[in-house]
This record gives sequence, C-alpha cells and structure tokens, in this order.
Amino acid sequence: MSFLRDLNPVQQDAVKALNGPVMIIAGAGSGKTRVLTYRVAYLISCGVPPYQVLALTFTNKAANEMKERIVRLVGQKASDVWMGTFHSMFARILRKEAPLLGYDRSFTIYDSDDSHSAVRRCMERIGLSAQQITAQAVCSRISGAKNQLISPIEYAQLASDFLDEKIGLVYGEYVKLLHRSNAMDFDDLLVKPIELFQKHPDILQKYHHRFKFLLVDEFQDTNRAQYEVVKQLSKEHQNICVVGDDAQSIYAFRGADIRNILDFANDYPASQTFRLEQNYRSTKNILTIADCLIKFNVDQLKKDLWTDNPMGESAKLLDCSDDRDEGHQILSAIQNEVAAEQRGLKDFAVLYRTNAQSRSLEDVFRRNGVPYIIVGGIRFYERKEIKDVLAYLRVIVNLKDDESLLRTINYPVRGIGDTSMEKLLEFAREKNLTVFDACVRVNEVGSIQDRIKKAIQQFCVFVQKYISLRSKMSMSELTRSMVDELEILKSYKEEGSAESMGRWENVQELLSAITEFGDEHPDGTLEAFLEEVSLVSDIDAWDVSRNAVTLMTLHASKGLEFPVVFISGVEEGLLPFYTNSIERQALEEERRLLYVGITRAQSKLFLSKAQMRYRFGEAAFASPSRFLSEIGEEKLEVIQTRGHRTSFSGSAPTKGITPARRVSEQKVRKEEQFFADESPDYEGESQETFEIKQGTYVQHEMFGRGKVVRINGKGDAMKVVVDFDDFGVKNLLVKFARLRAS
Repeated sequence: MSFLRDLNPVQQDAVKALNGPVMIIAGAGSGKTRVLTYRVAYLISCGVPPYQVLALTFTNKAANEMKERIVRLVGQKASDVWMGTFHSMFARILRKEAPLLGYDRSFTIYDSDDSHSAVRRCMERIGLSAQQITAQAVCSRISGAKNQLISPIEYAQLASDFLDEKIGLVYGEYVKLLHRSNAMDFDDLLVKPIELFQKHPDILQKYHHRFKFLLVDEFQDTNRAQYEVVKQLSKEHQNICVVGDDAQSIYAFRGADIRNILDFANDYPASQTFRLEQNYRSTKNILTIADCLIKFNVDQLKKDLWTDNPMGESAKLLDCSDDRDEGHQILSAIQNEVAAEQRGLKDFAVLYRTNAQSRSLEDVFRRNGVPYIIVGGIRFYERKEIKDVLAYLRVIVNLKDDESLLRTINYPVRGIGDTSMEKLLEFAREKNLTVFDACVRVNEVGSIQDRIKKAIQQFCVFVQKYISLRSKMSMSELTRSMVDELEILKSYKEEGSAESMGRWENVQELLSAITEFGDEHPDGTLEAFLEEVSLVSDIDAWDVSRNAVTLMTLHASKGLEFPVVFISGVEEGLLPFYTNSIERQALEEERRLLYVGITRAQSKLFLSKAQMRYRFGEAAFASPSRFLSEIGEEKLEVIQTRGHRTSFSGSAPTKGITPARRVSEQKVRKEEQFFADESPDYEGESQETFEIKQGTYVQHEMFGRGKVVRINGKGDAMKVVVDFDDFGVKNLLVKFARLRAS
C-alpha cells in the first residue's frame, strides 16, 4: 500500500472508502485520474479480484492511460479489470448476450454516417421530405429520444405536431431497419443493455455477481440511459463510486444531464462525498480567473479550489481588430513564447467555440509555415476510401448489414444504377428479404436488365468467396487480398492526382492498422477490429508526440492540459453562443465551457476578442463577452493590437511586400467588393457636420484616426471603408459611426 503516500489526505480518504456509494467531486486539475487509478489499485490490493471491477470512462485514451498506471502499481493482474468507455464495455456485454435480444453476436455498429443513410431511407418510405427536415435533424431527434429512453410508440404519443408524428413513424421504421440489418447504433449500445436487464433479470443477476465494484468517470456528462444502466448494475451491492465536476458539465447537446451529479446524494442517501479542491495544474492567477467566472452559476456543488503553485503571470486579453488580426496576434504571441521560453509548439493549444473559427487561424499558420494539428477534423476512419474498404469487411462479417452492402455493391463501379437498385430494394421489401438475399435472387426481378443482373451476381460470388476465406486467412491477408482483387490501390495510383495518392496512402495505412491489430491481438477477430475502429474518438486518434500547435474546440479540450492556452472569440453571440437570446441553463453551460477552457492552462492564458468578425458570410461588429466583465477586466492584462496597415495608392508592385501586407490588400479589395452593386456610387456626398470624401482623414471614438478609402450610398445608407492607424480596415455605417473630422 506504499503507493498511497503519493496522495494528499483527502485523496487518500476517497481512495479508501470502498464500501457503499461514493461521490468524488473533483475540481479541475485536482488529480481526478490519479484518484481513480489508485482506487482501483487499492481495491485489488485489498483482495478484490480484478474481474469484479468495472470502470467506465468517456474516452479510450483515458481508459488505456489509467489501466497502464494500475498495472504499474499492482502488477499485470490488473489487466483483468473491465475498464473502457461506456460504449465499448456495453458492446462487449452485448456481444455475449445479443441472441437474447434477437441479434447475432456479429452485429454491426453503425456510425453517424450509417445512421443518416438508414434514416434517409426510412424517411423516403414514410414520405417525409428532406425539404421538410433533414435526415441529420431526424437522427438528432431519434438520438435524443433514445438517450431519454423514449420508445417510438411513446415518441408518437408525445408528438405535438404533424412533423413530430412523421418523425415518430421514421423512428419506428429505423428501429425495425436496424434489427433487420443485425445492426446497432451508438445509442443502442447504451439502451439495449437496459432492455436486456429488464427482460432478463437472471442476466442482470449474473452481472451483479460479476461486477461488485463500479466506478464512473466524468459522471457530470452522463445522460439518462447511462445513469439508468449504471443504477441497474450497482443495485445489489451499491458499491458505486462516481467521479466528476459539475463545473465541467458541457455536453447537454448530447443529452448529458447535470442533474445526475447534482442529485446523486438524494438518489443514494447513504453516499459519502469527498471534495478534491487542491489544484495541481494551474497558477494562482489562472485559478482566480476561473473561480471568478464560475461563481456566477446557480446550479453547482460547493467547492473552493486552491493551489500551492506560483502566482504566475496575469492572463492576457488580446483586443483584435478582426478575426484575421486575431489569428496574426495569436501567432505572434506563440512566436514570442517560443523565443523567450524555448517552448515547443506542442506546448500551445488554441481553443474556440465553433469549428468554423479554425479557418482564419489555419490560414495564418499555414502561410507562416507553422505546423498545427486540428483535433476534431475528419477522422481517419471516416474518410471515404477507408469507409469503402471497411464496408466490405462489415458485409463479410454481417450479411444482413444493408447499409454497408448498399455502399459496396457499386464500388468499384459495376454499372449498377440507381433505378436498378430501387427495383432490387422494392423486391427485398415485398419479399421481406435482406438486400443481400435479394441480390442472390436477382433473377426473380424481371425488370432489371440481364447485364446488371450478372454484375449483381458477380458481387454476390465475390462476397461469398471472402466469407469462406475468413477461416483460412488472417485478417491482414484477407483484407489485402480483397483490396488487391478490387483493384482499389491500382485505380488510385493510375489516377495519379494528389488527392488520389492521398487516398492510396490512407488505404495502405488501414492495411497496416489491421496488421498491427492482428499482431497485438493474436486471437482477435474481424468483428473485434471493426468494433474498435467504430468507437474511436477524436481524442483517441490525436497524435500527442507531434511538435505542432493544437487547434480544437472547447468541447474537445476537456480532460487535457497545456502549458499555454489561447481561447479565441470571447464575444457575445459566440462565447456565450446564441442567436437572439439565451436561457439561464444554456448560459450556465456556456460559462462552464469557458471555465473548462481556462482550466486547461498550466502556466499562461490568453483570451482574445475581435471587434469585427466574418460570420455566416457577412462582416459584423462584435461585442465583448459578458464573461469578461464577470471575470473582471482588472484581472486581465489588455493588449490593444494593431491592425495590418495597407497602402491604397494605385497598384504598387508586390515585390518586398510581406505576406501579411499582401493579405491586407486582398482584404481591402474584398471590403470594396462588399459594397459593390448595393447602390450607385455617391462618393463625396455631404453630411450634416462635415463632408466625407475618399482620401480624407476621420476620427472614431473607439478606433481613433483613419483614412477613408471607399464610400458607397448616401444619407442614412452611406457606408465607408476606413483604414485606421491602429486598428486596420473597418467598414462602417456613417449614421451610427459618429465620425469627426481629423
């Protein structure tokens, strides 16, 4: 038990409280992961068999790191602990018990693209048009219903309008389609275990006996389905330990319910509560800012974070002219830090509220040759060429998987058109067949041409060939042989474009991944590999060893830490994010989101805001976020940045002009185009107080002195483009700009 000396007194108490319900409120940077791992190690050291411990996390990365630490603490026997994400652990249970729910053990796990495709087919069958609502929106409604444990029948009963009634019908069709395809979506991996335990109490009893100690990480992010399945599993022994921080509950849009952690003590009256309040990550200044912000939330559990770390530098607020200037100022700050502190680029993270904000940042980094990684872009296993190969493997494993079969039947092109496929699908519906069974019986479909029937039959022969080869070849050999026979790599190479060669490399990388999986899991199956890749998250795929600046959304950053953190776009409507108005609960979640971003920083924190930002294709003025006043601007060192200056006199030669200046010139041309064709040119129109002309100098109360470079419109509609000395190019409506002669 000597490892307990690594813990502070409160952490030790939390680790040792083994029996009965326990809630550990773990403030940001308070050693949550350490407490979880040491608690599991302590259980094993006290004689609990590792296989009786079930630990549920939200990322594979977190699970793998914790398992490695536990093995180091108590030895290899810890590898028998069931530790992983909710989805992966319950997929494991469902693989064993699937026949009790009417599924084969080889069921397919549909990702979001598969679900969208399946829902789209169900919408067509019900007669719900994509003009009325998109398949993505319907998927979101269905997912929300599943997470709330609302069945299709209940959804239809709760429908408040015609559209909801139609969605209820689509939901019912979608559930049938999944079952017919021997497939489950991500939500089913949480919902089906509940159904299993309710229908088969003996199975629940079996898992009560198996898992006598249950641990749940990030409990504030659980939805109703996760809460319910955990409650069922812990019902007999009550040895449930939940760890989380209500101040970091940021996934309501995915169905997470903060009440799960706020009401835990009411749901488990015999529970013990431990508060981890010592922060080991951040400086005092960073922690003070975070505390000032989060205290404005009403819905929260009491805690007082503190740290023995140094005071550190004050947080900086970059007050930028626009989003492009923001990118340049962030880059400049990174360059200064690298030069002054000899930091590596991987020490920096730039966080933002929406993915769209990355564009201006990427532009600046790319033009200046600064390597960066985007966490949350197109994931490797979601790329088209990868999904095409995986779809073949999924068909080989599960012939009932209609979505994968529809993806593969005409890839590579076999000349099977949409009309022929529709006839085949209609035949399948009439005969109540899977699509593959309909393909086998294609000769019975009289309206399909003989040439196309032959192509479909050849596809069936191909699939059946590789099904028979599964028992004779390794996963790696099987996949490589299949890819070679399909001539996928050959076609990419023959095309020879940069895009096709990139796809060629990606398919080669997939083949390597399958080989690596086979080497690491000698007894691993193709089903196991497909399950693993279907549950990979953005963070799991992140290469932490690469020396590059990390760009990611605030949501993706939770659980991570960086020496230097930038949070861009701290503006009303963006952070907090809203359109017209925002309710208290949503505002509190946005505040928690900024809190999460702030507490990712170890040594230095930069916030940035722009006075003008392009959003939805239009330039708009931005107001500082209300969160800045809640933090207290006296706690921030405000840095007024200088916009990029541009010469407007004629077409000056580009030689010797810096990239930043060239971009500014392009921007001015873009600003000029912004006013084009809106109204006739009325340059030189007089105003009430003084005459504004192109080339004259004006004074603005916020932006200072600037030169008018373009005028458009007249009267109340008059607009001007002004190049300000300190803030660069701005487009202003004269009626509201309150310009003065300078």
